[in-house]
Parts: sequence; C-alpha cells; structure tokens
Amino acid sequence: MAEAYIVDALRTPTGKRKGSLSHMHGADLGAHALKALVERNAIPAEDYDDVVFGCLDAIGPLAGNIARTCWLAAQLPLHVPGVTIDRQCGSSQQAVHFAAQAVMSGTQDVIVAGGVQTMTQIPITSAMLAAKPLGFSDPFSGSKGWVERFGTTPVSQFLGAQMIADKWEISRREMEEFSLASHQRARRAQAEGRFARELLPTEGLTQDETVRDTTLEQMAQLEPLAPGGSITAGVSSQTGDAASAMLIVSEAALKRYNLTPRARIHHMSVLADDPIYMLTAPIPATHHAMKKAGMKLDDIDLVEINEAFAPVVLAWFKETGFPHQKTNVNGGGIALAHPLGATGTKLMTTLLHELERTKGRYGLQTMCEGGGVANVTIIERL
Repeated sequence: MAEAYIVDALRTPTGKRKGSLSHMHGADLGAHALKALVERNAIPAEDYDDVVFGCLDAIGPLAGNIARTCWLAAQLPLHVPGVTIDRQCGSSQQAVHFAAQAVMSGTQDVIVAGGVQTMTQIPITSAMLAAKPLGFSDPFSGSKGWVERFGTTPVSQFLGAQMIADKWEISRREMEEFSLASHQRARRAQAEGRFARELLPTEGLTQDETVRDTTLEQMAQLEPLAPGGSITAGVSSQTGDAASAMLIVSEAALKRYNLTPRARIHHMSVLADDPIYMLTAPIPATHHAMKKAGMKLDDIDLVEINEAFAPVVLAWFKETGFPHQKTNVNGGGIALAHPLGATGTKLMTTLLHELERTKGRYGLQTMCEGGGVANVTIIERL
C-alpha cells in the first residue's frame, strides 16, 4: 500500500480570548501558517494539489470556504484549490485523514492539511445564534426522527461532560488536579523551550498566551456551570484564536523534491458513540484503532487526547489503563486552549515534535467531537 508522509508541521501560538490575535481575520491567520509552510519547504507553490482545512461552524469571516480564502490571502497560486472540513472539534484531524487518503490512493502528491479558528470573533455559540432568526433554536429542533430516537434531552457538551463525570465517578477534586497538571506541564514546556520548533511567531506573539498560574484553592472557588454540578471553567478547555498546518506528501513527492520525511501516517480511523454523552467516543475509538492497527497501547510512546473537559480524559484513562505520564505531556486544551478547527493539526504538530524530542516511535492522537464522534490517528516517527 502507498504511504503518506508528514514532511513539516507548524502552528501559530494560541491567542487567548480578546488577546493578541483577536483582531486578525481568519483568512489572514490561516494565510500566515500556509505562507510559512510553503516558504520553508522545497516544493514550488504551484505544485501543491490541494489545501484541506478544518473550521467549525464557519460563518461570518470564516465562511466562504476558508481553506481557499486562506491560500489566496497568502498570495499563493490561483489554480490551487481548497476545501473546508467540519467534523466539529476533529475537523483538522479529519483534514489530515483526507489528505493522507488522497496521497495513499495515488490521486494527489502534495497536500496541506490544517485548520483555523478565530473564537474571539466567532464564539462557539454563534452558529446557533445565527439560526434563531430563521426559526431554529438549535440544530435538532424540528427533527421528528431525532426526537423519536433520542427524545428531548438537550444536546450539550457541558451536559455531556457532567454525565461523564457522574457515570465514571470522577470527583471535582480529581478534575481540578488534572487541570492544574495541564497548566504546570504547559508552563514547564514553555520554560524549557519545547514548543520553540513548532511555533510560528504571529503578530509579535511567540508563546501560547492561555497558560495560567493557578492553584487548586483558586479553582475550588469557581462556580459550577450548572447548579449542583462539578464542571467549572477551571476543568474545561479555553477558547482561543489559532491556525495550524501540516505538509502531507507521497513517496513520489519525497523523491521528486528530495524531501526528508519526519513521520509516516501509520493508522487512521473514526468511530462514533452516544451523541447525548457526546464526548465518550475516544474510548471505543481507541480500542477500535488498536485492533485495526494490530497494536497494543503498550506500543504507543505518547498520546495527545484533547482536553475538551477534564472528565473526557480521566474516563479515557480509566477505560484504557494508559498512563497520565505519557499523555499530554506538555499540557493540553485546559492550559493551551482548544481553537476548534485548528486543534487537530495543532495537537498533531505538538505530538510530532515531542516524539522527535524524546526519540519515541509511535504517537496516538484522539479527540471527542460533536455528535459523539472521535478520530484516531497513529503516526510513526521516522
């Protein structure tokens, strides 16, 4: 079977809500990443086959096929197309899958997979708010089939997170300890320069600006998102503004342009679970991926699992037995934010660089996604 290779990967720092990148148009933020990726690799810009970008609920300045707009805003060749993917939080991880599948099928040789999200300008609730003048209160209102199957239980990531905490008996204290570790790991990674090779300075910003110096005592003072609940802002991912991009190529492209591959896409899969719990799919998706890949979790050196909410990862630990010390070793979304459409390739960029730093071989990435879906990607460092 043909192989798909990762030649390069980069990301902008993540700007906090109303922070250093909040004024940037999404096309310009994505263009910044694309231009840098093209300029630092020995492939003529006119030889790129496609740009596959993730972006969630693309409205306003993120609408109109933002993948294509980013490429054009970077002053890159007109004939190169672009396509925007919305698999909710896994959008740019799915972009990697589509890019790799195109390369492995032999239909394309040089593809950028990435994503962009400007959450300061387009908050996560914007799509629902935009639908209200049209008479829709949420994406499921008016669907008889949905109500017949799932009833009228609200579909909410916050409700899902609380349901997971309750089902797996995860205490607020456990979640806060996990969240504190995320910030501490991210702060250590910044201090040690672990992100230096993957970060693309943007508008004067050279580090993720979402990492907090917090304490368990401070987190304990936060009000729950719902009365009587245990989910607070402190155990949830932060919103952010960011772009990320990876260069995926074929073996033919490696030879044609004399490129050195940094990793190989070893496995790709996607699986779904209960859409009301919404955030549990990484558990069965991981087991499914291990079986399909003919591997055991003991074979995996590092894991990146998106910290949408602390209980998502803690439940995954309980069900897989994978150790925390090999998971999100440089912090996760609680400290480093979750810029939705950019997160998939953002995490994979970090995973690749950390495998290189530690000389690990296999890295696994998974993340919960709207609709109860989860992608799994395994990369092999070369």
